Amino acid sequence: MNGAHDLGGMHRLGPINPESNEPVFHQEWERRCFALTLACGFLGEWNLDMSRRARERMHPAKYLQTSYYEHWLIGLQTLLVEKGLLTEEEIARRMSEIGKGETS
Repeated sequence: MNGAHDLGGMHRLGPINPESNEPVFHQEWERRCFALTLACGFLGEWNLDMSRRARERMHPAKYLQTSYYEHWLIGLQTLLVEKGLLTEEEIARRMSEIGKGETS
């Protein structure tokens, strides 16, 4: 595999600057995204490898412009749509509601 997710050892990409004492989650949405991904895995519609592949199939430019947990969110959305559990419209509508503070 040679995609945007597989850049280890490539030249001219600049230094890696790890965050000292980096927390697992920087924001609450990251924790929720991770938990949702694991919980949805129990639906039995996909396995761990399929979940990882959904993240790795992102367009390279988008992959490089998004954060680690955004990869998880996009991968989950991809699987939910591909398996017919949600539509893109349903996801977009809910994301809009959340953006407006409508969390109920």
